[in-house]
Amino acid sequence: MKAIYADLHIHIGRTASGKPVKITGSKTLTLQNILEIASNRKGLDMIGIIDCHSPEVLLEIEAFIQRGDMIELADGGLRFQNTTLIMGSEMEVYDQYCHGPIHVLAYFPTVEKMKSFSQWMDKHVKNSTLSSQRIYVEGRALQKQVYEHEGLFVPAHVFTPFKSLYGKGVQRSLTEVFDPTYIDAIELGLSSDTYMVSKIKELQAYPFLTNSDAHSLEKMAREYQKLQLKEANFEELKKALRQEEGRAIGANYGLNPLLGKYYQTVCAKCGEQLAGIDKCPQCGNETMITGVSTRIEQLSDPYVDAISRPPYIHQVPLDFIPGLGPKTLDRLLQAFSTEMAILHDITKAQLEEVVPEKLASLIERARKGELSIVHGGGGKYGKIIDGHTTHS
Repeated sequence: MKAIYADLHIHIGRTASGKPVKITGSKTLTLQNILEIASNRKGLDMIGIIDCHSPEVLLEIEAFIQRGDMIELADGGLRFQNTTLIMGSEMEVYDQYCHGPIHVLAYFPTVEKMKSFSQWMDKHVKNSTLSSQRIYVEGRALQKQVYEHEGLFVPAHVFTPFKSLYGKGVQRSLTEVFDPTYIDAIELGLSSDTYMVSKIKELQAYPFLTNSDAHSLEKMAREYQKLQLKEANFEELKKALRQEEGRAIGANYGLNPLLGKYYQTVCAKCGEQLAGIDKCPQCGNETMITGVSTRIEQLSDPYVDAISRPPYIHQVPLDFIPGLGPKTLDRLLQAFSTEMAILHDITKAQLEEVVPEKLASLIERARKGELSIVHGGGGKYGKIIDGHTTHS
């Protein structure tokens, strides 16, 4: 088996002609740039681009294939240089059973299946050129279509306060909206980890994914997983999610949840972080944005026994590290090739040949999840500090 590093939730900001796909995404987040950065800078073996339903994106993919820059793999997926592209779509479900909009991810093995799903999807959304569009079918009907197109179905960032399965604070079970037998994995999101959600009984049936939800090139691989596969392709990914024939998720790598921008409950008016308080001491407001940590606590059952899962490694992305600016990162990449190599293969002694000892020590602590942080919340990320963790 090979160790395959995979980030399966990456957006496209603009098409090659400059048309928006993910409106909030960076203009530099094009298909060409994503593929080149993933392969040559990030060192990702597999990526999931979840805006491949967009007709112009599909045309770009076909142009890559026609030029010979990308090939379709026999077992699903597309190969570009050192990286396999898994084509997918993010959609928003808000049917009669939802208490709020829910984002979901669907992945497909071939260009033919992706195009066919895109054509079906076009009949049920207002603008199929854009990302994360509301789809006007019931959640279970959407699942059926994904499976008829031989796809994989994954509820996205399930605890974030907005546009997620549990985030609104009302939905108690995924069975209220979805058929549990047609869910292939659960994407945790930046403000949670495996250990936090270990007491939620209905999630024990599913593997957990940790992905970046990147809206810019820099944010790619801020969260990812190490898969144990024979090769990087769609069928092997499916086997890993189902733990078949020795394939598996070997480890999840993600931010310490305290760094996530929705970890802590905050006042909706002034942004003051609140813990177990119903009224803001700063402004007196009683409307809160419920943090992921609070929501998970509400859903957890203290009498449920945690099951064995792959390790979740609290790893701080390189661009979060104080003092590690773009020029220094470029110097590291010139020496060691990719970010995955820096994070997983390069020793501290090797780092010290390129950067000062203090920065090498910070990188070493960052990849072990040992840096102290300030909590995130209310849409603001936490921060790395040189000292003890604080709650301000």
